[in-house]
Amino acid sequence: MLCTTGAEAAGTTSASADPGVTLSRSQAGKGGEITVRGSGWRPNTLLMMLICGQATPDRGVIGGTNSCANAEGRAVTTDTKGGFRKKMPVTEPPVPCPCVVHVATVTGEQATADAAFVVAGHPVAALPKETGSGRLAVLATTRLEGDSGILTWFGAPPSRQLVFTVGNLGSAPVKDPVFRVGTAHGVFAPQWEEQQWRGTIESGHKAQIRLPVELAAGAHGDYQVSLKYGGKVLAEQPWGVGRPWGVTLFWILLWIVVPAAVFRIGMAIVDKVRPGSSRAPARAGRRHRPPHLTGVTAKLPELRRTPGTGRSPAAAPTTTAVLPWFTPDSAPPENRPTTKGHP
Repeated sequence: MLCTTGAEAAGTTSASADPGVTLSRSQAGKGGEITVRGSGWRPNTLLMMLICGQATPDRGVIGGTNSCANAEGRAVTTDTKGGFRKKMPVTEPPVPCPCVVHVATVTGEQATADAAFVVAGHPVAALPKETGSGRLAVLATTRLEGDSGILTWFGAPPSRQLVFTVGNLGSAPVKDPVFRVGTAHGVFAPQWEEQQWRGTIESGHKAQIRLPVELAAGAHGDYQVSLKYGGKVLAEQPWGVGRPWGVTLFWILLWIVVPAAVFRIGMAIVDKVRPGSSRAPARAGRRHRPPHLTGVTAKLPELRRTPGTGRSPAAAPTTTAVLPWFTPDSAPPENRPTTKGHP
């Protein structure tokens, strides 16, 4: 059985007109679990639930989604009547409390609702002081300054500076105003981030303000940058982001180089393991005869012939008749008769 706490009244607006949320518990420690109920939302709408610090239901999340535990958020879709019920874990936000359970639409028209929540054991810090009765208005056309570097071509987050001039039309100075910068892509609702500008704008004076704007890594297409102050949209600026062609080129080269390398490695392995590939060179080496020995082999029968006869030694008789007056051992070389081959 879920109990109802005073936090529900603080975080719930008129269910018939505006979206609202209620919590099963107003306080819980890290690792616990709470149940979030909603009503008055658009039917069949995707919502995101986050626990955020430095926030109250009346002032919202001052630091934007950077003040929320984004990794532990939960998504929920409303029913046909615009209600929902979803459990979510309790986790500590990256900034001190006061904390809220922040619920916002993901697609379509932007809508948010906050319910006060205490994260037990989490530090608490005072919120920035609100400005007085000053009223800011944009006096000149907003513009986006900056350029994309080479890393953006390879998928790095695109970033720009939103430059605009505001004037204080109120009767009191405005000190350290907090603006909300939203980026929207296609049919999706803007993702708002609160940024505080340090300085004081006196009554009747103006100031030029620069706020950083950054998209997610790999973002491309047509975006819309919106500026909001005091719940009112002051300006909108289109932003066309080019496609990161470096990433596409990388994948194309990867699909070409890797298959080619695998093919070459496979062919080398086939040459190594192919049957008879190691014995073939040896046989070829034995059959091969150097060119300079070919002529010698062809002339070998002629070299074996006995000089002066034109016949080979095989045709000569095996024995030779020795004349009675010829003694090879006793005759001097100059008296030895000269014998020619037999016919």
